[in-house]
Amino acid sequence: MKVLGTLLIVVLLAMAAGAAFLWLGLYRPYGIIPAQGVFVEIPRGSSQRAAAHLLKSKGIIRSAIAFEIYARRHPKRSLLAGEYFFDHPVSGKDAYWKIANGEIYQRLFTVHEGDTMYDIANNLGAAGYMQAADFLAAAKNASQIQDIAPGAKSLEGFLFPATYDVPLHAGAPDLTTTMVRKFRDALQQIAPDRLDPQIPGTPLLSVITLASLVEAETPKPEERPLVAGVYTNRLRKGMLLQCDPTVIYALKQVLAYNHPLTFKDLRYDSAYNTYVHTGLPPGPIGNPGESSIRAALSPAATGYLYFVANTQGGHFFAATLAEHQLNVAKYHRLLNGEPGDPPEPVQQESRAAAAARKGKS
Repeated sequence: MKVLGTLLIVVLLAMAAGAAFLWLGLYRPYGIIPAQGVFVEIPRGSSQRAAAHLLKSKGIIRSAIAFEIYARRHPKRSLLAGEYFFDHPVSGKDAYWKIANGEIYQRLFTVHEGDTMYDIANNLGAAGYMQAADFLAAAKNASQIQDIAPGAKSLEGFLFPATYDVPLHAGAPDLTTTMVRKFRDALQQIAPDRLDPQIPGTPLLSVITLASLVEAETPKPEERPLVAGVYTNRLRKGMLLQCDPTVIYALKQVLAYNHPLTFKDLRYDSAYNTYVHTGLPPGPIGNPGESSIRAALSPAATGYLYFVANTQGGHFFAATLAEHQLNVAKYHRLLNGEPGDPPEPVQQESRAAAAARKGKS
């Protein structure tokens, strides 16, 4: 009896120790997380056991057994694949629910309306998401849009402005594919027929090129159809578009742009320089948003051929060169802090009228 009692005590102590170990494994934060944090990637299709051992190997949980037992108590919940980031010690229970709830690590990156592929590449590099050169190399491969924009030399114009979640190990081709897919989704809502290059009408590449000029010229959505209308009218008349942003884009391609533009810059020989070459440039000069794409698809029907800044973020529009010159003079007055409209001319008395008035006095 004494031996049995001793054995019973040993078993009870072992059970208590096991329970204590499991409790510690589930409810007490564990480990020391380095300052840079720890990333754990749960592969798709991982079992509870595989996930438990992966977390254990990364130093996130104390006990893989305790984690697996806890997971089995929740058969209706599954562990979601993805990348998880741990920046402080957590308990096994907290680690389980982080993964079961799909609290996947997100690295958000925003492409702004009008950003060029060079802007996007530089911003990705500055944020540490990937090498700028890698993104540029992927963006210069236009193969994935040849079905909708035959002849496009790059993905410029088709990297849709939006906020993207960039996975930790994302490759540049994967990211450009996501951006182009976003473009296709947006165009499907705006003008689905434009996704078919066999449909008669202006080629999509030309539409997006015009939209990129509109995006670069005005931040005001209500002005975009007017700007698109000006360029459309000038194209019909065979006039030079004389769009400053196209010159800036041409200079940036050769790392030669210095603000502000000079008269010498306006003579720079590039297919993108619309002060030198008639027609649209050979491709977009940035990535336009929905508003500018809609404007390029439906330009305002006006007689306007010119526009100039109004110092309020918008523009003055004119149908004739004489009206445009008046608007330019107004712009310079406003720029100098003067009233936009010139003062009324003071009427000078004729000498005869002045003499007559003096004789009566």
